[in-house]
Amino acid sequence: MAVLHNRVSQKELKQRLMEESEHRITLSFYQYFSIADPQVFRDELYRNLNALKVFGRIYIAHEGINAQVSVPDSQFESLKAYLYSIAPLNGIRLNIAVDDDGKSFWVLKIKVREKIVADGIEDPAFDMGNKGRYVNAQEFNELTEDPDTIVIDMRNHYEYEVGHFEKAIEIPSDTFREQLPMAADMFKEAADKNIIMYCTGGIRCEKASAYMLHKGFNNVFHLEGGIINYANEVKQRGLENKFHGKNFVFDNRLGERITDEIIAKCHQCGEPADTHVNCANEACHLLFIQCETCQKKWDGCCSKDCQQVYQLPLQEQQELRKGKDLGRNVFNKSKKRLRPRLEKDSD
Repeated sequence: MAVLHNRVSQKELKQRLMEESEHRITLSFYQYFSIADPQVFRDELYRNLNALKVFGRIYIAHEGINAQVSVPDSQFESLKAYLYSIAPLNGIRLNIAVDDDGKSFWVLKIKVREKIVADGIEDPAFDMGNKGRYVNAQEFNELTEDPDTIVIDMRNHYEYEVGHFEKAIEIPSDTFREQLPMAADMFKEAADKNIIMYCTGGIRCEKASAYMLHKGFNNVFHLEGGIINYANEVKQRGLENKFHGKNFVFDNRLGERITDEIIAKCHQCGEPADTHVNCANEACHLLFIQCETCQKKWDGCCSKDCQQVYQLPLQEQQELRKGKDLGRNVFNKSKKRLRPRLEKDSD
């Protein structure tokens, strides 16, 4: 019987990836559809993707599939053919990464989840079949020319910080389940205005558009394929690009360059920067923005305390982080507990 999960160490897998001579294509896709037995679907998917040397992160739930993967160039058409052989995925849009070094993933992980996007929605009357209207890049640009059109960014703060569309309004939370009711409340007086929602690849804004309709909004649109598809489309069709900065992505790259503009600042010194890093102290692993100067000054760490730990022998570092659960350790201006150590050490 085939092994349906990875048994090789992360360190060895990363090394194998770096030694690969063939380029990989990074892509993402999702689809809302009913899956009767997610575990059976998951296992069959793993067998086929593993045979194609696909790496990545995939979530399966009764409501559908959400995937971010990389595939060797030579296997791309085989992957596409396999996915299209699954009836609900036939013709599914594959979002090809914009700024790709082929080193986005080094292992295949497919997990069964309660939902492919954690939304906190418990209302049985909510219907994903009643969703907003797709708009392509040209339609998006045309709609945003209307000063009354509302553009809503359905991503997290750290994503919005490094890049977003003109006129885009941030929903100030770092969890999608909190953003949904917040968005409905923030714009309750604009139920009849044109509202466009967007996210990285389309999965969050598609559900958000259905939620807004469920809450009584009338003219709701969502950007087809999200930022990734928009960036590719404006390039291919020679359209005006209304996105500024970098698109945060949830893989080893932590971002893909859409425009040369740098609209964010280093969280340590305040200079222009938009490179996300994880604190080099594995016991912290904070996700934050760090410029090259601060990277050298702090050894890739977020604070003096973390730098001191990072400089300890590896065994001592491992002892210090035993039994610790970091949870979601992300720098956010709204989280005051994270601000002092960054500001204190930027002197």
